[in-house]
Amino acid sequence: MTLLKSLFAVSGLCAALSFTGASAFAATKYPLTIENCGAQVTFQKAPERAIGLGQNSAEILLLLGLQDKMVGTAFWPSKVLPQLAEANAKVKLLTVEFPTFESILAENPDFVAAALPSLMGPSSKVAKREDYDKVGIPTYLSPSTCLSTKEVKDQYGSRAQLWNTDLLYKEIDELSQIFDVADRGQALIADFKAREAALRSSVSKDGKNLSYVFWFSSPSPSADAYLGGKNAASGFIADLLGGHNAVTAEAEWPTLGWESIIAANPDVIVVSNLDRNRWELDKSEAKIKFLTTDPAVSQISAVKNKAIVVMDGQAMNPTVRTVYGAEQVADQLKALGLLK
Repeated sequence: MTLLKSLFAVSGLCAALSFTGASAFAATKYPLTIENCGAQVTFQKAPERAIGLGQNSAEILLLLGLQDKMVGTAFWPSKVLPQLAEANAKVKLLTVEFPTFESILAENPDFVAAALPSLMGPSSKVAKREDYDKVGIPTYLSPSTCLSTKEVKDQYGSRAQLWNTDLLYKEIDELSQIFDVADRGQALIADFKAREAALRSSVSKDGKNLSYVFWFSSPSPSADAYLGGKNAASGFIADLLGGHNAVTAEAEWPTLGWESIIAANPDVIVVSNLDRNRWELDKSEAKIKFLTTDPAVSQISAVKNKAIVVMDGQAMNPTVRTVYGAEQVADQLKALGLLK
């Protein structure tokens, strides 16, 4: 309920701002040039036919009240936030998985915002940034996911420093400038900052420094598990709650065998719940069943102590969902008596 109340409040505030006519922030002056993930992107005017490529990009645009300026979305690991369902229903869904470049161009977009390098990065199978440049479509890639791939050879890269919400606020601010709705962006940022501060202050400084493992998914019980990396959004959540990530890999999405996870012996296991249904273990119930019935895995401290909590899988990405996910985890751990 905490999440929904807060989100309804933000939606209402943004809506109110959109009808006031008066602005506390200067209107965007075009042409507007933004440096984004090493690229200079220029906007001659506010986009009218935008595509949110990836859940985070789509949900930020919707939270900014821009559904009438959107012609498509794609790639949704989870269902849209409940309070955005009505607005989202007005926007064409291209696919919940990876779209084709042709299906994107068919909507005649004048702007594409992408959440992940797999959707717009140098090795993306959808389209690369230069592909959009060739057809004159300005693009924007989430600053939170612009990572080096020198140390890790997968497209998601690695992160040497702990992610924090400054990058999220930068993304919200820049998108609101692009669309000339700076008031709405600042209202959204202010709400997230207040919630983040409230959550951090609500956790006792005298509590145990809990170790966490954040399990996103696995193709099968015998396969390596996709986990939230040390400095990824999962590490941020652990830090926000006064703990630490038991996974020490700097890769954004390391895969570990269960022998390594058993050796890490975390105090808490956070399992994701995903709506995409790509694999059986996308479901939180399937994860919990495996954790509690496998002879070896069931001996992990977190499992033996019933310290397994469920979180929206999208919150393990560095997104607008991350603070919501931290709130979900905190509520469950407080109910279990593990957080004070």
